[in-house]
Amino acid sequence: MEEGERSPLLPQDSTGQNPPLSVSSPPLPSHPDPAPRQGQAGAWGCSCCPPVSKNGGWTGDPAPPLPAGSTCIKCLTVLSNFLFSLLGLLALATGLWGLAVKGSLGSGWGRPLPADPMLGLVLGGLAVSAVSLAGCVGGLCENTCLLRCYCGSVVAFLMLQAVAAALAAALWGPLQDSLEHALRVAITHYQDDLDLGFLLDQVQLGLQCCGVASYQDWQQNLYFNCSSPGVQACSLPASCCIDPREDGASINDQCGFGALGLDADAAGRVVYLEGCGPPLRRWLRGQIPAVGASVIVATVVQGAELLLATWLIRALAVRKVGGFQTHLTHQ
Repeated sequence: MEEGERSPLLPQDSTGQNPPLSVSSPPLPSHPDPAPRQGQAGAWGCSCCPPVSKNGGWTGDPAPPLPAGSTCIKCLTVLSNFLFSLLGLLALATGLWGLAVKGSLGSGWGRPLPADPMLGLVLGGLAVSAVSLAGCVGGLCENTCLLRCYCGSVVAFLMLQAVAAALAAALWGPLQDSLEHALRVAITHYQDDLDLGFLLDQVQLGLQCCGVASYQDWQQNLYFNCSSPGVQACSLPASCCIDPREDGASINDQCGFGALGLDADAAGRVVYLEGCGPPLRRWLRGQIPAVGASVIVATVVQGAELLLATWLIRALAVRKVGGFQTHLTHQ
């Protein structure tokens, strides 16, 4: 090309000179961060939920599957904890229903908790359902954080059971004495506390006894005392009667009227004369094998649940390491 000729490919300014070429490089395209894999845990550590990319679409990179044995462990963990959570919720609902029926529920906010047996059922059901739901959701979503919390709660339960068993064995004698003291308190407040009255009636009917040491212990009750001006003076509750139904369909509440004023021979034909203290001790000694077997079964079940959750945590950790190594290899 001759000097002075215009290049048809390069623009010229008004002076006829070719403008200098720009040395600045074009801007690099911005690439979004790679979306997380499906098997990687997100902010919540839940790998069962499909991951979402920045543009709102689903990522198609599948998570590495668990081995067959680990999958069975996961299913057992989820299923067993689901069943235990149902049992815990059932106990919680039963306790709340009992408190509502007796008026203890909502009796006043800010007041001390009522001394009600149903309250123990509520607290126990709440604890069991919460721990079991943590194990169920942790196994279902493969969330190691929830599974570790579940394992810690099961270990705490096992430690509490061990402490309670050790205290019961060491304080067996004082515990029996305290039960007899509880019976005397129940006799004194028989009409005032419906729960104590119900429990005392069940003890006397089941063990076929009356009072603590003898039937004369009912003199400690304000209404059954012979010096009482009421209609129940010198009487005994129907649970002390030998035949409270008197061959009828319903219990005769007046079967023990005037029994405290009779001599021992005449009273023995109507009510039980022996107190509930010795029969209660014999019954408790007879229940030791059943209670021990129940504690052993509960401990074995909790230990199996703890072992399953631990194996699942290890399987998830192994899968995470394997998936990370596979990702590095592909890169």
